Amino acid sequence: MSAADTTTPAKVPPPRAAPPPALAGRRGRARTPGAGAVPWALLAPCLLILALVMGYPLVRLVTLSFQKFGQSQLWGFQPAEPAGFANFTEVLGDGEFWAVVLRTIVFAAGSVIFTMVIGMLVALLLQRVSAWVRTLVNIVLVASWGMPVIVATTVFKWLFDSDYGVLNALLSKLPGVDLIGHNWFASGPQGLAVIMLLVVWGAVPFVVITLGAGLTQVPKELQEAARLDGAGPWGVFRFVTLPILKPVIVMLTTLSVIWDMGVFPQVFVMRGGHPEAEFQLLTTYSYDKAFVVNDYGQGSAIALITVLLLFGVVAVYMRQMLKIGEVE
Repeated sequence: MSAADTTTPAKVPPPRAAPPPALAGRRGRARTPGAGAVPWALLAPCLLILALVMGYPLVRLVTLSFQKFGQSQLWGFQPAEPAGFANFTEVLGDGEFWAVVLRTIVFAAGSVIFTMVIGMLVALLLQRVSAWVRTLVNIVLVASWGMPVIVATTVFKWLFDSDYGVLNALLSKLPGVDLIGHNWFASGPQGLAVIMLLVVWGAVPFVVITLGAGLTQVPKELQEAARLDGAGPWGVFRFVTLPILKPVIVMLTTLSVIWDMGVFPQVFVMRGGHPEAEFQLLTTYSYDKAFVVNDYGQGSAIALITVLLLFGVVAVYMRQMLKIGEVE
């Protein structure tokens, strides 16, 4: 008798019948009762705080923009008068307003472009240095990022001072350069360039740290495969690194546009609390209309137009993120 005859054959269990398609679909969609309310319950405290902190000012802003509200109404000597769209008509028909809008867009665009380019270059360079150098640079970046805006503005104001500025003294040491006594704020373009440099200096650390974190998620295998296929450094960055970083870049660009269009303390402090006409941005222009001219209706209308412009930026951001989600 062979071994095969003495071995008891193993009993194989019958195959299990697959559930009907309808039942399988129900099982896949089965959810715990009340699970959809858990995220809203967790978000409720934050949403409540946002509604209290931002809801009333926004409602008040909209209300004032449709009223004739000046100093007499502020002190209660006269009641607020409905103005309809008169404030918006007067603002939109003012050539100075459109000059301020153009200046704000150019200022914000320049600040965002320089911030993103410099931030990307620094983040890429930090990937090529040793660990201790990267740590040291990150500490410096966090320290500069944590500096209060008023302190940073005061430092820049001293650096570019016409009489005692360090920058004029250093640049004057270059052959053929004489900037002793040069006033950087004698003209709007030069002064706004200095303020733009201040804004970029304060925004670059956040961009560098965020992009540095994103670069750690780029697979080294993809980069090596691109190099083996003959791609150079630019090709690897364009076809491998950049597509992976696109969601982060879109987010940073949108946040930078919102922040740079809302620049106020840098201009206000740099010009001693009284920005000249060629230094006016939408934020300072709205402030002057409201608190210098005491026309709170027009100031609110300008602020509301600025909010609507920023909503347009947010809409573009959401559309780009939805496109990225569909591709993924």
